[in-house]
Amino acid sequence: MPVPVEEERRRPTPFDEMEKWFDSVLDRRFFPPTWFPRSRFFEEAGVSPSVDIFEDGDELVVKAEVPGMKKEEIDISISGDCITISGEKKTEDKVEKKNYYRYERSFGSFHRRFPLPVETRIDEARATFQDGILEIRLPKTEKAKAEVKKIPIS
Repeated sequence: MPVPVEEERRRPTPFDEMEKWFDSVLDRRFFPPTWFPRSRFFEEAGVSPSVDIFEDGDELVVKAEVPGMKKEEIDISISGDCITISGEKKTEDKVEKKNYYRYERSFGSFHRRFPLPVETRIDEARATFQDGILEIRLPKTEKAKAEVKKIPIS
């Protein structure tokens, strides 16, 4: 016997309004984003992509998992020392009165913002998208490349 399926995967919580308020305060730029990075506690499971940020030689690399999306549904922007990845995973045409046994796929919009840990040449940034992985490569500035210093342990 099929299990009844709810319209939305996640029900609203009291934290939703608090999250909107915090986002509006932090987006006003009263505080640098490094002071209060957005907590994954407030992000909707399944809609917000997991992100890795690392250095690869002379480049800073940002990789995000965005399965089931098209590159046209994703926006990337850099402002100051922050990179923002946002998009919307659209719902498919709903299949009415089908006998679902499980309904787990998530749909909705996301907005992730991260401080860039080193100075980059944003005018030379490039992005690729393949197999649900968004990869953004940002060349480091000469100053950022020179900042690597090995510290001896006494």
